[in-house]
Amino acid sequence: MTTVTATQPRTANLSRAGTVISVLVGAFLLFDAVIHVLRIGPVVESFADLGFPAGAAVPIGVLELACLALYAIPRTSVLGAILLTGYLGGAVCAHVRVEAPLLSTALFPVYVGIAVWAGLYLRNAKLRDLLTK
Repeated sequence: MTTVTATQPRTANLSRAGTVISVLVGAFLLFDAVIHVLRIGPVVESFADLGFPAGAAVPIGVLELACLALYAIPRTSVLGAILLTGYLGGAVCAHVRVEAPLLSTALFPVYVGIAVWAGLYLRNAKLRDLLTK
């Protein structure tokens, strides 16, 4: 027989909230990766505006899919979050280089990165313990 402590419902709620955030950010990143791989018109135009060759869209999309897969697997989620942070940092750099609007465009990948880590922090008790001690 197990006893329920006051922290168990709190931990379960944190984990659920983290899962919801992670699923939402994962769905967004999956959509982003798929449109890169499919090389739809707006992606090709964006790459041209950023000064990248259109052919780079597919490898970048595949890289994003690989990082996202690692993030989605519980045992490798921290590694996935680290790799997604690097990926999103490159996106910030690309936007800053072309002098895109700061708060709306250049920093948008930072907002996504915050959501990646917030979801992971809330759903991973070991990470919470590591960062709060």
